Amino acid sequence: MILAGDIGGTNTRLAFFDVSGGRLQLVTINVFPSRQHAGLAEIVAKFVAANNNLQPEAACFGIAGPVRNGRVTASNLPWIVESKRLADELKLKEAVLINDLEANAWGIPALAPGDVVALNKVEGNPAGNQAVIAAGTGLGEAGMYWDGRQHHIFASEGGHGDFAPRNDLEMELFRYLESRFGHVSYERIVSGPGLVNVYHFLRDTGRGQEPAWLAEEMAKSDPGAAISKAAVGGKCPLCEQAVDLFVSIYGAEAGNLALKLMSIGGVYLGGGIAPKMLAKLSGPLFMQAFVGKGRMQALLESIPVRVITNDKAALLGAARCAATKLAAAK
Repeated sequence: MILAGDIGGTNTRLAFFDVSGGRLQLVTINVFPSRQHAGLAEIVAKFVAANNNLQPEAACFGIAGPVRNGRVTASNLPWIVESKRLADELKLKEAVLINDLEANAWGIPALAPGDVVALNKVEGNPAGNQAVIAAGTGLGEAGMYWDGRQHHIFASEGGHGDFAPRNDLEMELFRYLESRFGHVSYERIVSGPGLVNVYHFLRDTGRGQEPAWLAEEMAKSDPGAAISKAAVGGKCPLCEQAVDLFVSIYGAEAGNLALKLMSIGGVYLGGGIAPKMLAKLSGPLFMQAFVGKGRMQALLESIPVRVITNDKAALLGAARCAATKLAAAK
């Protein structure tokens, strides 16, 4: 039995998987609101107790933040997570902590064809490095180095890299965010809170009127989700502007990542936002920004870009990572 976790700033997903014939079979899954708990160990204890104290043989948890020496200070949660404490809680020799985008990358080979949607058409199935970028509560990025036979997964904190404005409007956005935050990263824009930042910029600089009904909805629910829903439904021109700008900058940073990692084997969009914005991402703005790299445009046009629509991808990845380490130890 494998215990896998996908720990995000909004929700923590834990699941038990059975390993049979090298295949993972989901046994049970629970979702916990992250901020309603003091830490991951508390959630793990609650999950195990609720499942008749099932004893896993191995455990792996994907968490947003830089993992160093089995310890991570979560990027978007007031938590410090330590692998030793989790291992003690689970009575295991080791509980593996990996970055959440590492978990997404581990999950890609476990996806079915119907779990991804292509944003472009590329001939053949090019082999090579791959990249994953995921907008959610934050912006995560990871890579998969191709050695000619298999991919080797590695984490990054690229979402915290400097935002690079491409035109006058984005220069204005940069100055607006710089006055609020100082350092302006891509995560300040390409994330759930980032979409709210973009919306506020457009509103505060007089590029549209905020409807009273939207202000009320944003005050009582997730404001990023309210903006996205209003934009996709065509109910608010200001929200549509915000989402269009968000999508274009998302595409630009995905293209940056593709160039840095030379990910000719493909770029995957993970996270919770992309599937909800699939209609917008499938439009021209994302791919125009993705390929718009001057002399490198032809290279980027040859790279497959796909949206992951399976919301269990990171869980599957954490389970695959745990199962791989378990098999290696036997």
